[in-house]
Amino acid sequence: MTTRSRALAWDPTTAIEALAAADAALWIWTPADDQIRFTGATRSLGLGPLAPECSGAAFAALAMPQDRALADRLLKPQAEGSEIAVRLRMRGCETCLWRGVWLEDGLRAAGVVALETKFAGADRDTLTGLLDRRTFLVRVAETLAQPGDYELVVADVDRLRRLNEALGHERADLVLSALGSRLAAAFAQDCSPARIGEDEFAVLAPRGITGASERMRDALEQPLRVAGFDIYPTVSIGAVAAEGGPDAPDPAELLRRVELAVEQAKTAGRGGAAAYGRALESDSLSRLALEADLRNAFVRGEIEPFYQPIVNLKTGAVAGFEALVRWRHPQRGLVPPDEFLALADEMGLMNELGLLMMTQASRQLAEWLHRHPSAGALFCSVNLSVGEIERDHLVEDVARIIQETGLPRGALKLEVTEGDIMRDTAHAAEVLTKLREAGASLALDDFGTGFSSLSYLARLPFDTLKIDRYFVLTMNKDEGSAKIVKSVVNLGRDLSLEVVAEGVENAELAGLLLDASCHYGQGFGYAPALPAVEAEVYLNESLADGTAPIKARSA
Repeated sequence: MTTRSRALAWDPTTAIEALAAADAALWIWTPADDQIRFTGATRSLGLGPLAPECSGAAFAALAMPQDRALADRLLKPQAEGSEIAVRLRMRGCETCLWRGVWLEDGLRAAGVVALETKFAGADRDTLTGLLDRRTFLVRVAETLAQPGDYELVVADVDRLRRLNEALGHERADLVLSALGSRLAAAFAQDCSPARIGEDEFAVLAPRGITGASERMRDALEQPLRVAGFDIYPTVSIGAVAAEGGPDAPDPAELLRRVELAVEQAKTAGRGGAAAYGRALESDSLSRLALEADLRNAFVRGEIEPFYQPIVNLKTGAVAGFEALVRWRHPQRGLVPPDEFLALADEMGLMNELGLLMMTQASRQLAEWLHRHPSAGALFCSVNLSVGEIERDHLVEDVARIIQETGLPRGALKLEVTEGDIMRDTAHAAEVLTKLREAGASLALDDFGTGFSSLSYLARLPFDTLKIDRYFVLTMNKDEGSAKIVKSVVNLGRDLSLEVVAEGVENAELAGLLLDASCHYGQGFGYAPALPAVEAEVYLNESLADGTAPIKARSA
């Protein structure tokens, strides 16, 4: 027994032998001494001339000319925790997959390299090494042939298209590769983890495995760092139960059902979850009709801004408006934004929607200023959708709109969320500066709900802070909320920023905000978002007597 235990002991020599048997090698790259070191099957990988160590230049020279840039990228120092997944064609061997991670900021990286066929054969997705869609369906059929209760779970990576736009396809592929590795680690192979679409992962789990959906979410939603970017993935999850045996459902039909559940989950916004039920069949038909209607809505002019007044708390006069999107459907009437914005995002219409809102709101504001010169420095805020700050031609579009409408500098105010800034602060600062130079003013929306506002607030060219409505709504009941509101107002004044409080529902809140020296208030206590005609009536009444007809004042 003792002899056998010793024979099976795992030691470095055994590990090296295992790597060689698997046609794989470990690698460690230290830029400081310009050395990449190998241990394992270097000769069968075509790395023999480089082993056991070589310079970065010698390594890159061994890559095929068309892949030289990828070799250089593998060697480029990244932040600690950044994951590496590069597919390289090397001279004298088959294609190799390099995977690893930066262990210290720009100082050392380590990982494993193997022939692509070892990571991903004909039945594997080449990017993640998981089962591909075709093979997954075969595995599902084989599994369901046996009696038992199963659950098919599919996770759709939210906003992958936006991630491709923001990071580029190569970096987005690194994210998908990392997610695939995490899914494989979370589920045993008998659960058949697979990548079944560009942004979809799947597992078939025995019902005895509790919380398959939760385990899948935990695996895929952990933050990761790729090429210097902090990524916070979210997934929408669908699930369907299946009984194995002679009457088991066809795998393709089962997959269709679970993808209906995924679509249902996505209607609730990012990070949703849903289980398949018969009601989803009719819901799916309704969704298809809604998609067609939404595409036509842009052509038919059914998308329009409604305008919520923003009031000067000290004078009671209307200072501006926030333009909020509405859909005037010919049969359904006024469709609220929470029923179609997520759908518009999935359909890739958010940039078109943002441009439409900016154009219509700017034209409307220009008309009001022309008809009511006594309105003075009236402004209109328009929200930039998530990711729109990274859109090509955003600055040019804003400059063109301001020039065409003749709006005064600062009259068009663009509201940006903290999440957009956190993704790439340097790029955000560059774009925001250009937007301000083009004539727009800038507001940081929902201030206080994120994690790192203070770290960049003084460095970015904002004119306005908007306090999240939660803090305002609870400031008369919660001492902490009241202190946060006062702190934000004081911070804004110290940085020469105007402060707008959202969620002003009554006179008491308006009075507390005025006592705190907040500049502006916005909320249902003044007025909801109004169609353009009604908003102008509201403006007229404010101009007539010097104050807005504010319920919050008279309540």
